[in-house]
Amino acid sequence: MTEMTDFGREISRLLPSVELRFGESMGSHTSFRIGGPAEVMAFPKNREELAEILKKSDLLDCKCAILGAGTNVLAPDEGLSGLVVCLKDCLDGMERLDETHIRVMAGVTMARSAVFAANLGLSGLEFAHGIPGTVGGGVYMNAGAYGGEICQVAESVEVMDRRGNVRTLTNGEMEFSYRHSVLEGSGLTVLSAVFCLSPGDPGQIKEKMKELIGKRRASQPLDLPSAGSAFKRPAGGYAAALIEQAGLKGFQVGGAAISEKHAGFAVNKGGATARDVRDLLAQVSDRVFAESGIRLEPEVRIW
Repeated sequence: MTEMTDFGREISRLLPSVELRFGESMGSHTSFRIGGPAEVMAFPKNREELAEILKKSDLLDCKCAILGAGTNVLAPDEGLSGLVVCLKDCLDGMERLDETHIRVMAGVTMARSAVFAANLGLSGLEFAHGIPGTVGGGVYMNAGAYGGEICQVAESVEVMDRRGNVRTLTNGEMEFSYRHSVLEGSGLTVLSAVFCLSPGDPGQIKEKMKELIGKRRASQPLDLPSAGSAFKRPAGGYAAALIEQAGLKGFQVGGAAISEKHAGFAVNKGGATARDVRDLLAQVSDRVFAESGIRLEPEVRIW
């Protein structure tokens, strides 16, 4: 068992009923399978425990890192000091509110929310079926795929601040833009989202989802650990095309490489470190800029 730090002992004393793990590998909780130990990782069972965790960390002047499914995160090799709060299996649940609205908790995966809507005969979340992250993470970064984005369907978002206070933000207040929302750097944690959808034929909705999943499986390197698209889409082009034009498909640094199947993905070919990935992204960005004059920015959240 990892020896507790002074912070670990204090947070354990303040949160006796919360599941806490000490020295938990971040690599076990990220799709890249990369990352050193978290000093303390908390696994709240409900929003009440989450509120207590946030309030106690605020009392200790400790910044919390909020983790969903870890599908868009590059965690550091040396690990993280302080507290990481894992919400993937905490804030769970979905409900139909009326003919066109559903409420989905932040810990539900985007794929599950899309299936739930489809079974109700509600259209609008088909694009989300191929996104592996949680609704909380999707709302936070305005996730999207195949022409759809969270901002198109999220009517409101319920959030909690560091003192455990809860409030609701409208779509306009979320200030959605490409892979961005007002939540970035705000200290607010997503609890749930209300999606406004359109009635449709369940069979047709599921057929569309099946079609998009087929495209994803055919074009993306799903057999290797990655964090999805490595770079944001630049103005006037596509990251994958620019990377391929620069001759960087398959380019490798240590155990990290640009996928030979889809140049927009950085993958862990085995034993990759966070430094390998950071160096890979930096070198690819530099080479593409030299070739095209376009600077690629990481879409992966580098912790």
